[in-house]
Amino acid sequence: MKQRDQAYDAFVQHLLGGHLAPGSFVTQRELVALTGLPLGAVREMIPRLEADGLIATLPQRGLQVAAVDLRLVREAFQLREIIETAAVAHFARTAPAALVAAHRAAHDRVSAAARGGITPALIAEAQAIDWGFHDAVVAHLGNGLVSEIHRVNLIRIRVIMQSRVALSPEALPPAFVEHAAILAAVEARDPDAAAAALRRHLDTSRRRALGLDPEDAAPASPATP
Repeated sequence: MKQRDQAYDAFVQHLLGGHLAPGSFVTQRELVALTGLPLGAVREMIPRLEADGLIATLPQRGLQVAAVDLRLVREAFQLREIIETAAVAHFARTAPAALVAAHRAAHDRVSAAARGGITPALIAEAQAIDWGFHDAVVAHLGNGLVSEIHRVNLIRIRVIMQSRVALSPEALPPAFVEHAAILAAVEARDPDAAAAALRRHLDTSRRRALGLDPEDAAPASPATP
């Protein structure tokens, strides 16, 4: 892997790890220290970060980590819905039974463990299973262009969620109930029901990110072209 790609990956990991606050300013020298890579590699990664919308170069001010605002929340979740509803419908039609069963087993394991008490370790495992399921659904499309768009957008979504509302002991059980509904529709090979269940799940996440009460959410409507 080229050093500029290593620098990019290190930047993303620090961003997702909460070491780079959204909207904060950072110098190239600070990025060298953060990534542990040479200045040349850091300079080469900056255009890619800019293209992905993860950093911006502001005249007279320097490099600014992408800020989280209402527009970003709305646009990132809209893009996510467009990609994932199409992907989950395809997943429901064509995913191998063994793959579906593996995701069902992982979700059931976390749900059962949650009934005995929710610990930080269980929340971390649940979050990994959550993201892993969504990644697997999109990856099953077999479309590299879509997967790359989804990858970058999911970085934005994860930054949004960690800066506004991380998965909590209160949110974990209902989130996995929503995932169970998606999986049930997939197991029934019902693409329309799977897409509808996923829209409801994403609408709940979007409302949480906007600081709205998920309990007041109206059923999500299909995305318009």
